[in-house]
Amino acid sequence: MARARAKSDLPTKICPVCQRPFTWRKKWADCWDDVKYCSERCRRRRSNTDKYGNGIGRKSIYHLPITKPHS
Repeated sequence: MARARAKSDLPTKICPVCQRPFTWRKKWADCWDDVKYCSERCRRRRSNTDKYGNGIGRKSIYHLPITKPHS
């Protein structure tokens, strides 16, 4: 039987949403090249980041000045 790899020997990636490293998981064995996000939460929040991984957040959208329509 083959010996298990140490956790420090597993491949890692950086999540583009939270900018945290995450490690290979057995459930990702067949699709590791396609995995981009560390969690389902980050996958859902992917639209809140720009193409460089900077969080743009929803707060900036809602802090626009409110103007009244001209009558």
